[in-house]
Amino acid sequence: MDDVHRSALLHPGPVIWSAVLIAGAEVGAALSAVLDGAVQGYESMIAVGSTLDALHYSHFHNTATTGPFGSAAAAGSVYELSACQLLAAMGNAASTTGGLWQFRAEQVMTKFWHTATASSNGKFAAYMAKFGMTGPAAILEGPQGLYAATCRDPKPLVLGDGWRIEEVSFKPWAACRHAHPAIDCALELRAAGRVTPPFHVETYADALTFCDRPDPVTETDAKFSLQHAVAVIADGRDATPADFTPEAIAALALLRAQVSVAEDPEITARYPAHFGARVNGLELQDCRGDPERPVGEAEIVAKMHMLAAWGGLPASEADRAAELALRGDDAAAVVTMLEEWLA
Repeated sequence: MDDVHRSALLHPGPVIWSAVLIAGAEVGAALSAVLDGAVQGYESMIAVGSTLDALHYSHFHNTATTGPFGSAAAAGSVYELSACQLLAAMGNAASTTGGLWQFRAEQVMTKFWHTATASSNGKFAAYMAKFGMTGPAAILEGPQGLYAATCRDPKPLVLGDGWRIEEVSFKPWAACRHAHPAIDCALELRAAGRVTPPFHVETYADALTFCDRPDPVTETDAKFSLQHAVAVIADGRDATPADFTPEAIAALALLRAQVSVAEDPEITARYPAHFGARVNGLELQDCRGDPERPVGEAEIVAKMHMLAAWGGLPASEADRAAELALRGDDAAAVVTMLEEWLA
């Protein structure tokens, strides 16, 4: 979940990369061909996601809804499907779409299940299209298609001159993306020596819908808590996975109690094109990792090291991953590495 597209309100990376890497390893594709497929997967997933309306997002997890489009397009590119085969693959993949938000109200792991099934369904649809499996062409706009079933006022499908992958934000911190604007503001205050309680967070309405959790209990709760996110930074921490554990939740209870949250209609009006927040008067319209404020290679590699350490891997494995991803040309080697990590 380490990337996000703001206007489509989805995480393309965890859906696209697993599908396209495994497809590439199956056919012995060069990493360059896998990367081409990934770009097409991002394009498809984001383009469809950008057409979904507020009614859809109020009930459906956009990553789950649009993921099958993206994974089918990505794997289909690697499999070198014809246009007709790709249409069938995307139609069949999308016929399995869904992703109800109910899991947000319960302590379950469904969000990760959504990502995995979106990835595997799209890849399998592309694989079957190679062998003649046909699928519905009007899966979006048909009378029993996605828009009719889940939207009130779908937006136009726009395919521009550039690639939508360039619009994707990278997530520096181990929390829900809706908490990132508040984290960024708190970090700026801390750098200026002004991170002093009490804290008042003003942000957009969806950030409160997802992340107004003053009393988190589980790690997932904490990652979806604006109050906890600000307390993490105020305590001198850096919003790593260790800062959202039950131990951290207990340690930060007093600081968290000094964080209040509210909607600012002006910030809401700029959303989702901009995920903004204001903390104790300091406002940021865009976060670190957004296209307007991109992170560099060194910061991405540093995050790889942080995640490797959190997962119990040696630093050498983080270096191996960075080398294969940034300078290699062997999709199978990447898949082999991931399989070794899971063994």
